[in-house]
Amino acid sequence: MYAWCYAIPDTPHDLASNAQNGSSYSGLLRWLVVCGAAPLASCHQTGILDPQGPIASQERLLLINSTAIMLVVVVPVILATLGFAWWYRSSNGRASRSLDRAYEGRIEFVVWSIPTLIVILLSGVNWIGSHQLDPRAPIPADAEPLRVDVVALDWKWLFIYPGQGIAAVNQLVIPAGTPVRFRLTSATVMNSFFVPQLGSQIYAMAGMTTHLNLLADQPGDYRGLSANFSGDGFSDMQFIVKAVPIGAFDSWVATARGTGSALDDVGYGELATPSKAVPPTTYRSVDPKLFERIVDQTVSGPEGPAGAAWCPPAPQAGG
Repeated sequence: MYAWCYAIPDTPHDLASNAQNGSSYSGLLRWLVVCGAAPLASCHQTGILDPQGPIASQERLLLINSTAIMLVVVVPVILATLGFAWWYRSSNGRASRSLDRAYEGRIEFVVWSIPTLIVILLSGVNWIGSHQLDPRAPIPADAEPLRVDVVALDWKWLFIYPGQGIAAVNQLVIPAGTPVRFRLTSATVMNSFFVPQLGSQIYAMAGMTTHLNLLADQPGDYRGLSANFSGDGFSDMQFIVKAVPIGAFDSWVATARGTGSALDDVGYGELATPSKAVPPTTYRSVDPKLFERIVDQTVSGPEGPAGAAWCPPAPQAGG
């Protein structure tokens, strides 16, 4: 006995159905490709999970340790919840249930002692780690630290290099492998200085000086931003940290000294005017005491103390 199979031509209805199915399969394939590409794209880290300096590396370790300690409680609770829900389901006749309340001291001891120990351990880890990451603590290194004064304006960042006699706006160039000692203040409202890949967000406040020490392990471009809402131009208050070899840094300083304008009283008055999306700019010279003058004027107000050098006050335009 033989079975013969004949190929029957597709009818127009079958052809349309096959085309529709093919389109569905193609759409499904596209969705699978997109869903598969999303985790791969997320592997390109540029934030706190991709540290490029010793401070950011210690902060990431502190974050991972804290998360692991908390998961000691979170994971068993999730598993126990799922286990109890499965065992005491309505279709399980073997699960005994009782409506009578009863007290069990051993269970209470376990339920409360484990979270208590976790809180104590977590507090100790964060206390020790936070004190080790004191922003004022110098970073041990063979190279001499570079000093940079940072002023938050509406809506840009002013970086002053007192030792080099230059300044830059929305661009911070530092030598890789060299500790950088920052002094920070604000000429307007409170702001927050943050370079995620280098670590340690810190506030810049009018009339006050905060200190921060950072170091970039290797050359690269790292995103810096304002982490505190300060008004209409807040979203554009970003800058690029360029970590370069020491030779390239010296070349940049020499170039900055030969180009651009001087940041004198008139120049600072124009710079202090609120503006958005300001492109990176360098100044060939700057008053080495400009940072102190800004701090003094935000403390004493526009009039300033008697006999003080005059410097145009920054308009208070922030949020």
